[in-house]
Amino acid sequence: MPISDKKKALLQQEMQRLEIDEKDLVETFKIGSGRGGQKLHKTHSCVHLQHLPTKLSVTAHASRLREENRFFARRKLCELFIEKVLGKPTLKEKKEAKKKKQKKRRKRRTANRDAATALPPSQ
Repeated sequence: MPISDKKKALLQQEMQRLEIDEKDLVETFKIGSGRGGQKLHKTHSCVHLQHLPTKLSVTAHASRLREENRFFARRKLCELFIEKVLGKPTLKEKKEAKKKKQKKRRKRRTANRDAATALPPSQ
């Protein structure tokens, strides 16, 4: 499934906001590995992207298509840039923190419920 123009435009805006220029990126293509069959093992669809000023590098080979992997690599680079350079939590970290908080709340509620319904010790 190709990536929509809207998603590509949003990624470009994000890169501009973070001041990541295309000229600062070194993009290399490698032969992919893993599941995907003969096409994956014969074509250079794996994308390795390096941001020269910060020395951050990412690799993307989620798809069999080079164009999709280029998009995924740039998106990964933006997330890594936010995390490492700006020191802000990524969307993934926010979701994990939310799940952890929900789990803690549920555990506390269960403990309160169990304590309220416990039978008093018999004498």
